[in-house]
Amino acid sequence: MTGFWDLFWWFFWVYVFVAYLMVLISVFVDVFRDHDLNGWAKAVWVVALVFLPFITALVYLIARGRGMSERSGRRGQELHTAQDDYIREVAGASPTDEIAKAKSLLDAGTISQGEYDLLKSKALAR
Repeated sequence: MTGFWDLFWWFFWVYVFVAYLMVLISVFVDVFRDHDLNGWAKAVWVVALVFLPFITALVYLIARGRGMSERSGRRGQELHTAQDDYIREVAGASPTDEIAKAKSLLDAGTISQGEYDLLKSKALAR
């Protein structure tokens, strides 16, 4: 049975090490993402991460965890907005274009008045 437990502990410690690396990378990225920190403060955090990584990561998460979360959320929202803008740009259909297309379908008899109203309300909701 020692083979099973050796394998179990090996997987456990690999998991812990990968989680630790992810925390270090997240802290390192956040240090440079924070525009409120000046260059000297960033340098101190980086040097501390290099020489005392475990303690520094814990201190950073305790002291600056809330700001880290806010910056991450703000960045996610910016990326989402940029992606939506890009999709709209590539699709090339403005609400006016969509309403005009729906009107032409209504005039051709392809859709009913109710379907036209639904398409129009969806286009105006954007």
